[in-house]
Amino acid sequence: MTQDTMDLLERLLLAHGPGGQEDEVRSVCRVELERHCDEVTVDRAGNVVGVIRSEHSTDPDEGIRVMAHLDEIAMLVKRINDDGTLEVIALGGAQPISFGACPVDILGSSTLPGVLSFGSMHNSGSTSQGRDVLTGDVHWSDVHIVTRRSTEELANLDVRPGTRVVLSKHWRQPFRLPNAIAAHFLDDRAPLLATIMAARGVAQRRERLKQDVWFVCTTLEEESNAGAMYAASRLPGDVTIAVEVGPVLAEYGTRFCADPIINTGDEKGYYSREIVAGLVTAAKRAGYSAQIALLVDFASDASAVMSNGISAKAGCIAIPTENTHGFEIIDDAGIEACAATLIEFLLGAEDGPT
Repeated sequence: MTQDTMDLLERLLLAHGPGGQEDEVRSVCRVELERHCDEVTVDRAGNVVGVIRSEHSTDPDEGIRVMAHLDEIAMLVKRINDDGTLEVIALGGAQPISFGACPVDILGSSTLPGVLSFGSMHNSGSTSQGRDVLTGDVHWSDVHIVTRRSTEELANLDVRPGTRVVLSKHWRQPFRLPNAIAAHFLDDRAPLLATIMAARGVAQRRERLKQDVWFVCTTLEEESNAGAMYAASRLPGDVTIAVEVGPVLAEYGTRFCADPIINTGDEKGYYSREIVAGLVTAAKRAGYSAQIALLVDFASDASAVMSNGISAKAGCIAIPTENTHGFEIIDDAGIEACAATLIEFLLGAEDGPT
């Protein structure tokens, strides 16, 4: 990974992006897609939509939609206690163990500091919160956020039920391991980067492009896939490809390496056989061996769109990721491998997804 690419990944990781409030990460993606696409807009659902048009396309339904999501797992304020602490619930697939006791940013009218707390562990076992933590049976009811502010101060700063709470930028920096990168929110910042790199690669070789390609950075994937369904219902094209992180697990036969995972199905449906085969062929053309997997406990924008009848065909390519929805780890070459496979698929689509 070049230094410029690493710098862009870091900007994406540092940008706040809870579902429904993805403004910071959306801004980064819009600027980057504008470098490569013919046109970039933000639709009414908050999706960033960039298009690279083919000189050879005669049928808009031949277009392909490539989707990676903007949002991250986060928290929502449920209740403000009299002492100014906040009770929170999950936004997306977050669990208390996803973050641990850590600094957070509370996104009121301005960004406020807080600390996600499990309470003191020096207890005799009579405190339910501490007992649950010590036994490993932790629920959102066992945690709270310390703000050190009064309820009046919080109200004046527009902190209320429904306010988003995210991991602080203090803890969002990437961390290097040998031949690997670790960070919170590689889901879905690494796929966003792969999508941006794919847009650049397609733009550089656009004379080979046989159909229009829509690059869509979607909102609200972690919670409902609402952004993807809004975009797909309004954009031309019959094929939707989701770009994701994929779990490295023995039960799926997936390995920690650069080779992209080609998903054949998940909890929202099974992907189109010809699109799966086309992605596998594209990986081979790019110099990689696709990891073909059925990710049962998983879902993506593409499977949501297809299962709701908004796309005739769908597929999903994923970057192999250890520790998903935690402090995630990917191979140094995983983003590049995903981007290279996407480029080959999009430019080779006239050969057929076969």
